[in-house]
Amino acid sequence: MKLEINKAVQFLAAGKVESYEAEVKAAQQALEDGTCAGNDFLGWLHLPSSITPAFIAEINDTANTLKANCDAIVVAGIGGSYLGAKAVIAALDDNFTWLKPSNAPRILFAGNNISEDYLTELIEYLKGVKFGVINISKSGTTTETAITFRLMKKLCEDQMGKDMAKKVIVAITDAKKGAARTCADKEGYKTFVIPDNVGGRFSVLTPVGLLPIACAGYDIAQLVKGAQDMEKQCDINVPFAENPCAVYAATRNALYASGKKIEILVNYQPKLHFVSEWWKQLYGESEGKDKKAIFPASVDFSTDLHSMGQWIQDGERTIFETVISIDKPNSSLTVPADDENLDGLNFLAGKHIDEVNHKAELGTQLAHIDGGVPNLRISIPKLDEYNLGQLIYFFEKGCGVSGLLLGVNPFNQPGVEAYKKNMFALLDKPGYEAESKAIQSRL
Repeated sequence: MKLEINKAVQFLAAGKVESYEAEVKAAQQALEDGTCAGNDFLGWLHLPSSITPAFIAEINDTANTLKANCDAIVVAGIGGSYLGAKAVIAALDDNFTWLKPSNAPRILFAGNNISEDYLTELIEYLKGVKFGVINISKSGTTTETAITFRLMKKLCEDQMGKDMAKKVIVAITDAKKGAARTCADKEGYKTFVIPDNVGGRFSVLTPVGLLPIACAGYDIAQLVKGAQDMEKQCDINVPFAENPCAVYAATRNALYASGKKIEILVNYQPKLHFVSEWWKQLYGESEGKDKKAIFPASVDFSTDLHSMGQWIQDGERTIFETVISIDKPNSSLTVPADDENLDGLNFLAGKHIDEVNHKAELGTQLAHIDGGVPNLRISIPKLDEYNLGQLIYFFEKGCGVSGLLLGVNPFNQPGVEAYKKNMFALLDKPGYEAESKAIQSRL
């Protein structure tokens, strides 16, 4: 993986990024020493290097049990409890996997919304289907996920019987406490632990992400290996200029200080759409505090060049872009010649589609730079498990450092609770009587 910042630093004063070196070093040291805000959630920092072959084997064994008994697996979780797995699986899946036969079970994601239509349609699809459930929740009481698990548990037991349901329902939850743990112990489900010191948005490399990814048929050992190698590249002892996480954190904070308030993550591969969704949660939930921070947005190019492209080119100059570029595709396809050449594209005949895509990427980057938009570029050799593992850890470590540079606690999310309190009050949840009365008076 390579990070290029030359097309971003030209918008900054000379030496501005390098001027952050001491602050970056201090942030890295605070992470290593556990002296920073949120230091009880630093389990992700050296998580890759702590993962053993035996642990990977245990994950794969459970995945094989589910695969042997299920044609579909519902992953019930919200936020970081599903986005990481969804991002990796979507990046590795065939774009048209839904229309093709598969040796692996269909991985379905639920528990991330409260749509009656969505859940009804999911139940209709699963009727008569051999399916399992991976229930991901530390507490077991998160509303969206808990409602979904209630429905899935009942349907699974009704269709497969309680004894078989016990074999195909897995709980990923707290080690000792919470409703999900109590239920799993009572029913005898296979369980994995969400480490207490790893927050949801940093949990891709725990069973939260690894088990669904393994169930989809992908090589989690290679995913972990990529993260392990990136952990070494981003180590505190790696010099600032050679440390991609350090440079990324410094560059985005320098741009923020110069008035760039929005970072747009750009991709030129549809498979990366959910990587952007995972990234938005990681940075938005980590940094958006104290009425400050860069707003994380994303676009899928070249598709969105025909919609958002105008705003990016000519709109308010408060943005910068970070482009994820894939060096080589996993397929090979060329543009055919056409005798009539009505579309005027015979000049492309014989060229690989990916060459056209990369020229679109370069042309767009140059146009946006000319339009006043700083551009960073992250390139990976190909889209596979190893390189996704690198990308995941790179963004995680960069986020931890960047949040500390910004002066916030990157590992809490106090603002997430506001909507829950109002929702519970509106639903007359027991214990919320005072809040219910107060909110009704507002309405």
